[in-house]
Amino acid sequence: MTELDKNQENKPNLDEIEHKRTIRSFVVRGGRMTEGQQKAYDENWDFYGLDVENGLLNYQDVFGRQADVVVEVGFGMGKSLVEMAKNAPEKDFIGIEVHPPGVAKLMMTAKEEEVKNLRVYCHDAIEVMAQCIPKASVSCFQLFFPDPWHKKKHNKRRIVQASFANQIAEILSESGNFHMATDWEPYAEHMMEVMEAQTNYTNSVGANKYHPRPEWRPLTKFELRGEKLGHGVWDLIYTKQHKTQ
Repeated sequence: MTELDKNQENKPNLDEIEHKRTIRSFVVRGGRMTEGQQKAYDENWDFYGLDVENGLLNYQDVFGRQADVVVEVGFGMGKSLVEMAKNAPEKDFIGIEVHPPGVAKLMMTAKEEEVKNLRVYCHDAIEVMAQCIPKASVSCFQLFFPDPWHKKKHNKRRIVQASFANQIAEILSESGNFHMATDWEPYAEHMMEVMEAQTNYTNSVGANKYHPRPEWRPLTKFELRGEKLGHGVWDLIYTKQHKTQ
């Protein structure tokens, strides 16, 4: 088998997951980066940045080693992701975020903290996963505090849907985890409903149960804000099932 054949074998099946992106789970906010953000972006992209145009990742080439890979989508300004990467140097982390100011801030913070085991895409996560993340290569996929799209007519925009869960399963390794967190209870219930219906996942703490916040997940600004307002926070961790013969 040639190297090209191997790459194609590990690439997610685009025919199965490709769909028209008429409904997106995010809104591209207006405004430009500040001068400082642009400077941080330009100075740090060569080390931390990953380009979708380069196609399927080779983790050995990117990180210089083979280790457990954690992918996080929608990291905001990146503080908690940098903290997790710093606290787990034995793992490699990939962040995906569509908003350049957040990407710039993450790279600046990572450089200040001398974090080397972190890379970032500034692109739509669905497209990154379809084109760049090899099948069965991710030990944990993280989705923390995604937009809950409160209005019922906007619920279809929520990123956690059956099709999304199936795409995550494609890139998760056997026994890999899909970890979600939200401070909006109706969205937590929606996540639970979607994931409990998936036959390719099992709830890590038992059917229809929420997971206590793991110590390794830092408190985010959203969580702290929610606590001040008296809101709860719900973690859900689902494990990809082993294939049966």
